[in-house]
Amino acid sequence: MRHQRRRYLRYSGALLWPSWALAQVRIKVAAASNLKFVLADLAALYKLQTGVQVDVNLGASGNLARQILQGLPVEQFISADEAWVAELVKSGRTVDAGQRYATGQLALVVPKNSALPWNQGLVAVVRAMKPNDKFAIANPALAPYGVAAEEVLQRAGAGPLAASQKVLGDNIGQATQFVATGAAQAGITALALATAPEIASALQVLPLPVHLHSPLHQRMVLLQGASVAAANWHRFLLSPPAQAVFVRHGYALPQ
Repeated sequence: MRHQRRRYLRYSGALLWPSWALAQVRIKVAAASNLKFVLADLAALYKLQTGVQVDVNLGASGNLARQILQGLPVEQFISADEAWVAELVKSGRTVDAGQRYATGQLALVVPKNSALPWNQGLVAVVRAMKPNDKFAIANPALAPYGVAAEEVLQRAGAGPLAASQKVLGDNIGQATQFVATGAAQAGITALALATAPEIASALQVLPLPVHLHSPLHQRMVLLQGASVAAANWHRFLLSPPAQAVFVRHGYALPQ
């Protein structure tokens, strides 16, 4: 190793850890379910460039934050909002207040073969639903995308839904699956999930206006004891190449 030429990685001009030292390193992170497909792409790209394996534990932001408070062994929390990061900051579990990395967007979804007038908008879909039809959103008590979905329903004049019609996913990924499998006849999900190739073929998708809900500013933070490798990955997610991947998956750049 003493005679080996050492190559260093650079992201946005920052000098990082030598690439030879990162080989075979694994990083454990906790991330909101809306990030499933974009993080799969980013983790694959990062491993190709550095050899570092990023292991992602997906779930609702609220559940993940509580698990971290209870000792979940991860080095980074990538939330779907800022409030759950703030909870961890107040607890003293983080190295700083974190950074915004993306802004999420919502979409109305119905199954591919649905007769509901999805292209006429949310109100038309809700009014056309039958009494026994189900409308899926993420649980607002756990998932920021569920909170935003309820805001959209209210502000658009389509809600609140009857309790018998509303079905709650433990996270936004589960809510999306309810619609994709036909267990729910319509729903509101993350645009990034609805347009991913892995699931888009099962859905009809209509992006929803951003003015109908509070901004879904998404924030991530390193936890106390995070390794140098985790800090490098964290910095990579804020780099122009990584930000371009977020945009390609349906996110807006942070403001």
